[in-house]
Amino acid sequence: MEMAGLLNLSWCATLVAIIALCFVSTRFKSYLAASAVIVNAIVTSLLAIGALNGEIKELIFQGNIFWGDILVRIDGLSAWFILIVNLTSVTGVIYGIGYLKPYVNSAPKLAFHWILFVIFHLSMVWVCMIQHSLAFLVAWEVMSLSSMLLVIFDYDKPKTIKAGINYLVQMHISVTFLTIGFIWVYFQTGSFSFDAFQTYFGANSNVWLFLIFFVGFGIKAGFIPLHSWLPHAHPAAPSHVSGVMSGVIVKLGIYGIFRIIYFLKADFLLLGEIVITISVLTGVYGILNAAVHRDFKRMLAYCTIENIGIIGICIGLGLMGMGNGSAILYYLGFGGALLHVLNHSLFKSLLFYSAGSIYQQTHTRDMDKLGGLIRQMPKTAVLFLFGAIAIGGLPPFNGFVSEFILYSGLLEGLKFSNISQISLLVVTLGGLSIIGGISVLTFTKTFGTIFLGNSRKQFTHQPVEVSSMMLVPQYLIVLVMLSVAFLPQFYLNTIFNLLGNLGKAMAIVTPSGLTAYSESITNINLYSILFIAIVAASWGLRALIMKDKLVKVEPTWGCAYVAPNSSMQYTGKSFSKSLGKIFGFLLVEEKKYKELEAGEIFPESRKYVSHYQDFFEFRIINYITHHLVYAANYFKFIQNGRVQSYVWYGIIFMVAIFMLTVLNVLK
Repeated sequence: MEMAGLLNLSWCATLVAIIALCFVSTRFKSYLAASAVIVNAIVTSLLAIGALNGEIKELIFQGNIFWGDILVRIDGLSAWFILIVNLTSVTGVIYGIGYLKPYVNSAPKLAFHWILFVIFHLSMVWVCMIQHSLAFLVAWEVMSLSSMLLVIFDYDKPKTIKAGINYLVQMHISVTFLTIGFIWVYFQTGSFSFDAFQTYFGANSNVWLFLIFFVGFGIKAGFIPLHSWLPHAHPAAPSHVSGVMSGVIVKLGIYGIFRIIYFLKADFLLLGEIVITISVLTGVYGILNAAVHRDFKRMLAYCTIENIGIIGICIGLGLMGMGNGSAILYYLGFGGALLHVLNHSLFKSLLFYSAGSIYQQTHTRDMDKLGGLIRQMPKTAVLFLFGAIAIGGLPPFNGFVSEFILYSGLLEGLKFSNISQISLLVVTLGGLSIIGGISVLTFTKTFGTIFLGNSRKQFTHQPVEVSSMMLVPQYLIVLVMLSVAFLPQFYLNTIFNLLGNLGKAMAIVTPSGLTAYSESITNINLYSILFIAIVAASWGLRALIMKDKLVKVEPTWGCAYVAPNSSMQYTGKSFSKSLGKIFGFLLVEEKKYKELEAGEIFPESRKYVSHYQDFFEFRIINYITHHLVYAANYFKFIQNGRVQSYVWYGIIFMVAIFMLTVLNVLK
């Protein structure tokens, strides 16, 4: 079937699902939405798979004199992101079937939610296909609005509404920058087609227009200081929505940056250095905040910011490769970025789904109220552990693969003769080391606090393992993660072929020796598995030897505490307190505690409450909004509710217009 026929099938499936969701029984709404998402995923994936092999697919919608023809094109870059969007959306909608079962009595709410999810999925796919500025903005806006409405699913909670409004405002700031960039190109070239970017960059400076688009797409991606919507939106949204948003919607900001990069004609080195600098700061800032937060969904949101920083470093490396004429750095930089886009979508959606399972069973996101859940939810614990190992970049999981490519690119860049570039890459290596170390600390704290030890709170409903409907998509994600880890050559060859087709326009020749990287990764992962197998065999041998022997279990020495209780365990707060103090200038901690007064020999009971604020939001954004509100209050007398005043406003306005006309100020 041709492209037009497949896209028509996708539209028909979407339209039928939207209409049917308004009428079918509540218990079938989730399954109907899942069917529509799966159909759309299959249809668009069929188009994308062909494009990955260099078979570019195009479809032109006839326009008018003003906006011209609208081109829909699927090339290798579009195809890569479409496949990632489809995989994550399918796992998200299946997980959501089980996650939203408690809302079975809210038929209108469920219908509206699933209609939005179907639209949200299709809009993300079309963002990757459209090559026309105005049509792209329409698809981008549909994606932003539908995702915002998905975030405020629990609209009866004021914090959720606040998070949704915050997200909507920042997404429209993003659209403002994108619109400025598109209009700039239109006035210079007279075309809304994406091909006009090539014309513009060939005749003008590349820096300022790229930076405008970098800000517009960077807000969606989550680069600092444009990130503050993520820590609010992800905790507020249902977990299957959080998984999809963190897994793919932020990546569409990365897609937009990639799309602009391939039209650039100059200034590669300068732009690469700018992107790397911002990205290192983004990664370090994100993981520092993740390490100290105790709301595990907010922690995962900051980890998303950290990984966007890692992807940005790869993009900057690729730009430096283009500027230095280094084909190997071009492939390792951009290849690492595209692979980490896939890897992050996998392990971050897995972590959000696991976090959703915890929240569904405990109704709390505060890890300091949890503990010992591995006994009640062993499968969720293992799945979360897999995601934690992967996001830490440790073998034998997929996160190690893309980070290995990134480190290889950085080491390759150290061969440059320019001392300023070498210095930047050395600092970047140091930043990545800090990110990796604190990431391990963060997830050691999170896993240990939530799953190990003893329960810190007695729940009215005893937590149990979640349903198979919520576990199956997580198993699927783990399988794909393992395929990346143990078959890296397949994924890297696909990415390198994709980059080779895109690089032909810039005369970038595929270098030899790229397969050596995938071979090294495979060997390292196999040795890791061998080490794990040795440990497991040793444990099994010990269990076999001790099988028929008397084993006496006694508590370990508890520092003379003869009656230990759960409150004596390490909490998430105590685990990361030292780190929070070291970086106190950046990690803003707010405390609520009444100090002891002088002479208070028998103090009354007190409560100590503390939480961390986002530095940029607390120090900069709140400062600006506070002064804007303060200034606006001087004009609130205008809206005083008196009809007489409003009549006077009209009279004054008409007199002013009359006087300006008489004085020839207005003609």
